[in-house]
Amino acid sequence: MDLPVIDLGRCPYARGFDIQKRHHAEVLAARDTDTPIVGRLLLVEHDPVVTITRRPGVADHLLADPARLEQLGIAVEATNRGGDITYHGPGQLVVYPIVDLNALKLRLHDYMRTLEAAVIDTIGGCGLTGERDPDATGVWVEPAPGEPTAKIAAMGVRVQRWITLHGLALNVRPDLSHFETIVPCGLAGRPVTSMQRELGDACPTIEQVKVELTNALNQRLLERV
Repeated sequence: MDLPVIDLGRCPYARGFDIQKRHHAEVLAARDTDTPIVGRLLLVEHDPVVTITRRPGVADHLLADPARLEQLGIAVEATNRGGDITYHGPGQLVVYPIVDLNALKLRLHDYMRTLEAAVIDTIGGCGLTGERDPDATGVWVEPAPGEPTAKIAAMGVRVQRWITLHGLALNVRPDLSHFETIVPCGLAGRPVTSMQRELGDACPTIEQVKVELTNALNQRLLERV
């Protein structure tokens, strides 16, 4: 049986986090019952927002001043996920798998690699070759010969009682200029790209990507159950 998919549509970051916490509590409460819940997949497009973790020095990676952020309509939110600083906005598909890693027989490292593999599967079906970087979590593509690899999907998670929060963000058709307000993931000199930039008119709709990515996540996450 596949993990249920819950599409939240477009919503502010804080509301999305409140919804995550509710689902996390439900999965945890069911763990030791006769009807345990493996988890579910939450999909969302966030209103434009920069999220900043608690890691020391991360705030220095915010490049835009408050006036510029206000002009662009970009909010700033603290987050308790792992990682550094990132941007979310319309045209970017965010997936929050709220899953019990014990039930999936996964440890955190394997879980992160599983998320990367699902994204690589998804964009591969559209003609893009995704790759991992051993020094930087996420999925990367090489835009053109001689150019540096560019990040197409970012990842950051938190685990509480071995149940996950947060997840991945795949750039389908976002406004890439908004990433200029930050040092994405704290990686200076590493560009960001999107499926639309790489594929042009051949880029699928975000609704099509939702189907392909959730199918890939279900297959990858449940293959050991």
